[in-house]
Amino acid sequence: MRNWSNRSKLIWKLALTPLLIAGAIFCSAGRSVDHKINSKLVNEESQMGEEELFRNEENIIASATNQFAFDLYLNLKDSAGNIFFSPFSLSTAMAMTYEGARGQTAQEIKQVFHYPESLEVMREEFAGIINLINKEDKKYELHTANALWTQKGYPLLTEYVSTVEKYYGGKVTDLDFARETENSRLIINHWVEEQTNNRIKDLIPPGVLNQLTRLVLTNAIYFKGNWENQFPPGNTREEEFMVTPEKKVKVPMMSIREKRFNYLENDELQLVELPYAGQEISMLVLLPKNDLTSLEPRLTASQLNEYKKQLRSEKIDIYLPKFKFETKYMMGGKKGILGRMGMPTAFSPTEADFSGINGRRDFYLSEVVHQAFVEVNEEGTEAAAATGLVVGVTMVVKKLIFRADHPFIFIIQDRTTGNILFMGRVVDPSASK
Repeated sequence: MRNWSNRSKLIWKLALTPLLIAGAIFCSAGRSVDHKINSKLVNEESQMGEEELFRNEENIIASATNQFAFDLYLNLKDSAGNIFFSPFSLSTAMAMTYEGARGQTAQEIKQVFHYPESLEVMREEFAGIINLINKEDKKYELHTANALWTQKGYPLLTEYVSTVEKYYGGKVTDLDFARETENSRLIINHWVEEQTNNRIKDLIPPGVLNQLTRLVLTNAIYFKGNWENQFPPGNTREEEFMVTPEKKVKVPMMSIREKRFNYLENDELQLVELPYAGQEISMLVLLPKNDLTSLEPRLTASQLNEYKKQLRSEKIDIYLPKFKFETKYMMGGKKGILGRMGMPTAFSPTEADFSGINGRRDFYLSEVVHQAFVEVNEEGTEAAAATGLVVGVTMVVKKLIFRADHPFIFIIQDRTTGNILFMGRVVDPSASK
């Protein structure tokens, strides 16, 4: 096994465009009844929508989302290749589902997603995060949207619909899954494309919806930001990346030199924090000194917080590969990813209890589809050039180098709430899928 201990620290600036969607699909054989539902956006006056509150108090939903992020990562880590997902997207889509769950079904969902005991706290904090994400006048693009797609004429409880609308901004749209299944699929997928700047296409593949589909819940989140300190394009060179000790690939390696970043180095890893313009969102890059298999099993949300407490501003040289890839996960079924994580009952036609949605126990969760896209490059080089001219006074110290030329983990996090928006692993930057 190759040892990377002679690799020191890194500095970099990149433009990232991660996007994703999570969908929950319900089936039922119940009888249809006419209904009429008006949709509205999440309550702008939510008590939890203020940035100051998130700065001064623990964000329970952020803590829950982050715990789920690492739980899911551990369940995906044995799969081959790159990993990328949005724990926030999945948590939000499932929260709308959880609102209608009862009994054992609800308990299992709560345990897997670490939701709080109090529904009131959960609702208010989700509303606050959604309002914060969708605020205007940002130096980056970040927005999220929720939608409920219901079978035309199929009754939903007024209380359930109003809760989803008020706290999650869930827009309700009637479709005819029974008679126009394919057209319904195309309409939902088109909505996803619009919400993700056309990055996520064909979220719901053919065959996932059928004539028994009665409800589809979707969440989309889109982010694009320029680095606060950007990578000069002229510095990018073709270099080797060690996919494994036996396999090397040539990749375009970006670099930025002698810039200050928050940095940590210990016996196990190097960690650098790369802020985006505005410094409200940042990317954390975790680079193991040996290989990922020695680091991954020990990573938790609490461990990440401990690492962050140890970050110190350092002048470093950073080398980071450009990469772009897309992932798609079919997570449903009693033996699927979420079922294995501890919520199989939701996927059982005979055992699931979502009576809080329509007042009857004829709903079950047939599939959860999650798709994500990420691109890292040197966008924003004009600002980088200007920044590169700034000279600071510092002590003479040993040069620190962060060279990401072997597999690493990256996390995109909202600094205000602490919420992990995206999490992934780069094993092969040259792979597009």
